Amino acid sequence: MLRSCAARLRTLGAGRGGARPPAGNPGPAQRWFSSEKLIPEDRSLPNPSWNKELRLLFEQFMKKCEDGSWTHMPSYNYKNTLSIQDFKTLIHDGKLANKQLSQAQLFTRSYEEGLGFEYVMFYNDAEKRTVCFFQGGPYLQGAPGFLHGGAISTMIDATLGTSAMIAVGIVMTANLNITFKRPIPLGSAVVINSQVDKIEGRKVFVSCNVRSADEKTVHSEATSLFIKLEPGKSLT
Repeated sequence: MLRSCAARLRTLGAGRGGARPPAGNPGPAQRWFSSEKLIPEDRSLPNPSWNKELRLLFEQFMKKCEDGSWTHMPSYNYKNTLSIQDFKTLIHDGKLANKQLSQAQLFTRSYEEGLGFEYVMFYNDAEKRTVCFFQGGPYLQGAPGFLHGGAISTMIDATLGTSAMIAVGIVMTANLNITFKRPIPLGSAVVINSQVDKIEGRKVFVSCNVRSADEKTVHSEATSLFIKLEPGKSLT
């Protein structure tokens, strides 16, 4: 049932009264999260490595998707899927771009199931909020028994960036400030609550907190600034 529900929500447009970007002009969420012409496996769906907390959070929010208030965001490893045409003007060496992008995979989806980043994101359009449920695998250990600070930083950046991307289009991180309050036990599920606070031209200000699955413990808090990329302007 959950997989069939997820299939109905393959694009961000699903669950918003059926609104979709015009044909031939896909919005940022549709372009980046649609499974059409991409690797078909949705890595944001439950697998045997997910613990009970992560599965419960997933099920709770899939139910919220039924009334259209929240949208499940599919996620892929992107190997051989990014359009080089879209990025060739952003990278100075076009030949290098073709070679490297053809082999590229999304960092957070490059581990085998259960070993690295296990997560799923949901988006609320009315509230401009993105929620990420994340479980860190054994390859993400820092201090013995705890998640590495760089691993949770990665997921914070990914969640905040998703919020900013949905708001304005393709963005890159300009600044990320994180306050670590309590360590995260390896293999436990946490909730990353993110929201867009302000947009000023090409600047998008986003914030989040990271809490335990029961939301009683605050593990981290963060603020970030993202910059919308200018079409046709090289990054190098």
